[in-house]
Amino acid sequence: MSNVYITKAAKFFPNEPISNDEMEEYLGLINDKVSKSKRIILRNNGIKRRFYALDKSGVATHTNSQMTALAVRALFENNDKGLKDLDLLACGTSTPDQMMPSHGVMVHGWLPDTNAIEVVSPSGVCCAGMHAFKYAFMSIKLGDAKTAVATGSERLSRVLRGDVFEEESKKLEALEGNGYVGFEKDFLRWMLSDGAGAFLMSNEKNENDINLRVEWLEGVSYAHEIKPCMYMASEKMEDGNIKSYMDYTPQEMIEGSILSIKQDVKLLGEYIVPLGFDKLKLIFQKRGMTVDQIDYFLPHMSSEFFRSKISEKLEENGMAIPQERWFTNLSSVGNVGAGSIYMMVEELLYSGKLKKGQTILLAVPESSRFSYMFGLLTVC
Repeated sequence: MSNVYITKAAKFFPNEPISNDEMEEYLGLINDKVSKSKRIILRNNGIKRRFYALDKSGVATHTNSQMTALAVRALFENNDKGLKDLDLLACGTSTPDQMMPSHGVMVHGWLPDTNAIEVVSPSGVCCAGMHAFKYAFMSIKLGDAKTAVATGSERLSRVLRGDVFEEESKKLEALEGNGYVGFEKDFLRWMLSDGAGAFLMSNEKNENDINLRVEWLEGVSYAHEIKPCMYMASEKMEDGNIKSYMDYTPQEMIEGSILSIKQDVKLLGEYIVPLGFDKLKLIFQKRGMTVDQIDYFLPHMSSEFFRSKISEKLEENGMAIPQERWFTNLSSVGNVGAGSIYMMVEELLYSGKLKKGQTILLAVPESSRFSYMFGLLTVC
């Protein structure tokens, strides 16, 4: 089987970075009320700035597929001729611009310079970008493709706007006298960012630049054991299962902000770290590896709150990784979901820190129903 290399990485962020103090200028207030939880959430998540694909009036400046296509073009340094050699486009996101057509083909539509090629659109949440990465990896490994692009992207800012919750907050004010939406909805308004990342992958190294050889990618789901934790276009019932937006009337969807994104923070705190990093221990045992072989650890974290939790779990499992080997950019770019791991790899790849022979461990947890993706790259 062929070796598979990341020969280039790129990212695209919409507009200028937005500081914590500016967030509500873009997202707005809910029912003219300042969030009760914003300050606490921002203090814990450690995010200092993020990007939104909208202006202060709430008008979109980019679609998800446009941002993704711009990240893809950046791989070729906007040299359209390079797009002609592409065999495969794999695009992962949790926030496609529409339910149909698929996200991947919409991205392909913004790239008329390509030929007729295979396009896939893994769905999911944070792992969707890694699933796209793995599909591209396997296609090249098997010889089905020579050159592929994998992407991860998100555009959530529009559904975080205060006006999305306006009718629900008015209803709550009439019923309860406060008008504040539940914490499971307000929580994620201060956590998420927009943007897109992309990898150019090949069965041949780029001899003129640094490359990352993909050694392995491995995933797991615990949905057979755990109820949904993060969900969108649905509502969580008392039994822990979710009810689809299709089973609500249009009025119910508006009054309950059903299309918004929600998080069960109790489940998140209980399971997200133990399940994933116990699995990583098993992967290392299966592959005969130790963390002494790892030079850089890139964990996708939704919040800096989880740094100590992950560190403690690794130490408990006999896999302690010193903090100087950790590499993250959460504070400067925010949580871009399926795109975050691409942005971390891109920043590290061009940081000037890497040396041939070094290894990079990727870890991407997904809280929606507790899925995880791990991978190992070698600098070459």
